[in-house]
Amino acid sequence: MERTYDPRRQQGVSVFREELRNFSEGDRVQFTAPANDLKVANRELGTIGSIDGDGRLNLKLDNGRAIELDPNRHMHLDYGYAVTSHSSQGQTADRVLINVDTELGAKDLLNSRMAYVAVSRGAHDAQIFTNDASALGHELSREVSHAPAIQQNPASRAMEQQSVLTHEIGQGFGMGM
Repeated sequence: MERTYDPRRQQGVSVFREELRNFSEGDRVQFTAPANDLKVANRELGTIGSIDGDGRLNLKLDNGRAIELDPNRHMHLDYGYAVTSHSSQGQTADRVLINVDTELGAKDLLNSRMAYVAVSRGAHDAQIFTNDASALGHELSREVSHAPAIQQNPASRAMEQQSVLTHEIGQGFGMGM
C-alpha cells in the first residue's frame, strides 16, 4: 500500500504494522511508543509480573516502577529480550551479545559509533557474533562523525582507525561465528 505524506500539511505521523503477541508472566517487554499517561518512555523495558483475568498486565519496569497496563489501550508493546543498539542507548546490562552481519544491505548502519554504543552497554561482558571475522574490523571502523573539510589524508586516517579497532576487538571480546 502506498501513501503520500506532505510534512507541510501533517504532523505527528506514526507508521507501524500491527502484529499479535502472546505474553506470559515473566516475559521481558519493551514499549515501542511512549505511554505518556503512564509516564513510560519509548523503548522502556520491563517484566510482566502477572496478568489479571481481564488481560491487564502488571509490569515492573527496569527503573523499579510498577505499573498496570491495559493492552487494549496501550498496544505499542513488544518482546523485550533483544533490542537494537540504537534502542539501548542510555541503558546498561550485565552482558551484551552483539550480532554484526558484514553482508548487511544497509552498510551505513555498521560503523564506529554503532560499535561503541553496542559494546559500551555491557557492564561485565560484551560478545560480538559475526558471519565474517576477517571483515569485521573494516566494517566497524567506518567513521560517521562530521569532520571539518580540512584535515589529514582521510585514507591514512581510516587505515589507522581500522588497525586500532581490529586490535581492540580481537583482544577484548569473544567472537562467535
